[in-house]
Amino acid sequence: MTGEWLEWAGRADALCFGSLAQRSRESRQTIQALAARTPAWCVRVFDVNLRAPFYSAEVIRESLELATVLKMNDAELPQVLGLLEQKVVDESAPGPSRLADERQGAARLLREFPSLKMVAVTRGGKGSLLVTREAWHEHPGIPVKVTDTIGAGDAFTAALTHYMLRGANLATLNEAGNRWGGWVASQVGAMPELPEATLAGIAAEIASGAAMGA
Repeated sequence: MTGEWLEWAGRADALCFGSLAQRSRESRQTIQALAARTPAWCVRVFDVNLRAPFYSAEVIRESLELATVLKMNDAELPQVLGLLEQKVVDESAPGPSRLADERQGAARLLREFPSLKMVAVTRGGKGSLLVTREAWHEHPGIPVKVTDTIGAGDAFTAALTHYMLRGANLATLNEAGNRWGGWVASQVGAMPELPEATLAGIAAEIASGAAMGA
């Protein structure tokens, strides 16, 4: 890692990092050093990627101590809670009970890690849940014809980060994440071509959908 990288980190408005990328000692040290160097206002998104055997309770805990946002899917939430010796979400519970469990699990993580400001739980085609210390918001998802799911989670994270930097409310964050995640899942490849008209259309849909879901 060079001094130029650390200088860049010191000016960053956002930094996204995952657990899978920390599977080697060198990359783990580099990522955590960059995250620690970012300014207080930086949006630091920890995107959980639990791929056995490339994760541990230590990596999860160290990353959460640096993050301001935790993003994971609904299958990873109980695993993360278990690794941290927290009460685990009941995956077999019916809808309302499962939602309450997920909210409580997110709240426990927010209490344990003071730097965290938001927990985002994605549910594939069934939407997502965003939880902060003050509020929460659930999104039902955007119906799409799925072509290729590769990159959909990253699109959700990118949209979430983009709108967080602009001070958007939870309804807008959820709408943006689901719109962009759904669009990428409907295309071929992780980075499909994006015409200007499509970009403008999705932005308009986000604004409209967020207003209805607020």
